[in-house]
Amino acid sequence: MKKILIAGTNSGVGKTTISLGIMQALTKRNLKVQPYKVGPDYIDPSYHTFITKRNSRNLDSYMLDDEKIKYIVKNASKDADISVIEGVMGLYDGYGIDLDDCTSSYTSKMLKAPVILVINAKAMATSAAAMVLGYKMLDKNVNIAGVIANNVKSESHYNILKEAIETYTGVEVLGYFPPNKEFSLESRHLGLIPSVEMDSLKAKFDNLAEEIEKYINIDRIIEIAETEEIESSFDLNEFIDKNKVEDKTIAVAYDKAFNFYYRENLELFEKLGMKIKYFSPIKDKKLPSCDYVYIGGGFPEIFAKELHDNKEIREEIFKAYEKNIPIYAECGGLMYLGEKLQDKENNIYDMVGVFQGCSKMTSSLKRFGYCLGEAKVDTILAKKNQIIKGHEFHHSIFESNEECAYHMRKVKDNKVIDEWEGGYSKKNTLATYLHTHFYNNLDCIANFIKRGCE
Repeated sequence: MKKILIAGTNSGVGKTTISLGIMQALTKRNLKVQPYKVGPDYIDPSYHTFITKRNSRNLDSYMLDDEKIKYIVKNASKDADISVIEGVMGLYDGYGIDLDDCTSSYTSKMLKAPVILVINAKAMATSAAAMVLGYKMLDKNVNIAGVIANNVKSESHYNILKEAIETYTGVEVLGYFPPNKEFSLESRHLGLIPSVEMDSLKAKFDNLAEEIEKYINIDRIIEIAETEEIESSFDLNEFIDKNKVEDKTIAVAYDKAFNFYYRENLELFEKLGMKIKYFSPIKDKKLPSCDYVYIGGGFPEIFAKELHDNKEIREEIFKAYEKNIPIYAECGGLMYLGEKLQDKENNIYDMVGVFQGCSKMTSSLKRFGYCLGEAKVDTILAKKNQIIKGHEFHHSIFESNEECAYHMRKVKDNKVIDEWEGGYSKKNTLATYLHTHFYNNLDCIANFIKRGCE
């Protein structure tokens, strides 16, 4: 099984650009490349998927235990030629200071994946060796098998870096990449702009791959990637057999405004026997005939006018709510199901109106990071007191007098460091800022399915 993990010394070091370029270079060699992203990111995986034409998977060890992560990798990679895992933040950055808590380094050890470390070598010479040595020695169980030096303008500069790093650390240097604004990707307040919005991506990534091939030893990366197979004790079959349904359909919102979904969440519905019908809250006038509705996160604030103008689909979704069709909405979905949305320019737009209140955009993140949601009441996902793991990442607040359905907690080192109320539940509809991976609490999906069968 061939697999590598591309990590950075820190965020902003060029890890994503290098990862995308390597994925494209491998794909252009007619290899089946299975991409992954460490952590809860939705946007980077959309670029992975665009390049490889295979659904990128999130490997999040806060929401999923080791066996579930290995299960995802084993199944998604079984027909791939090589798996490329993009790390998150810096190699050892995670939840707190524990090296094995939600870090890229821990994911590499769990999956026995060699690490290729991307460093920013601008204005550095032998000091680059000290940097690499520190990363190598901090956890000797992490297999740092190669280094790529980013922001290197000349071959002579690169040769100095290569000799220094290999002499003092014993880690092979696989190449370098010069600074090039042509390959920078546009961004907004939540990160990179999702690939569904970008034009001319194919040409951009083809050019990136050509440059990667010039400066980085792709043949050697393929050799380094040869590692042992992944096995997992996790098995979904019992859960699927127990909860399988027939002749059920779920309508999933998917367009420029809503596209933040964990791939396993959607596939789980299919494995349970549901037919997925995708619809666009921006363009479609009718909601597909369905037994369930799922509205994920995204950027409704960017497309608020289009969502406002499509009154027909908003009315259709409200009718589904009145008919008690189970509706689950995450983050951007919550904003859409409220009465109003106020953007940064203070323009106010009508939304669906299931929940009284207005989403208001702010200038800074209101919530960021992993948290736990404990149900205060029975909802379509959770029985009272059941806990769902997830993460929040949003610039908006939802001002409402509605009763909250969840007590939220952020916990570090077994201590509660923050608490708040969140999520709203009415009839068979639940909307919350919490993004969750369904594998972390399969009981919640069992609860959701039952609501559509009553």
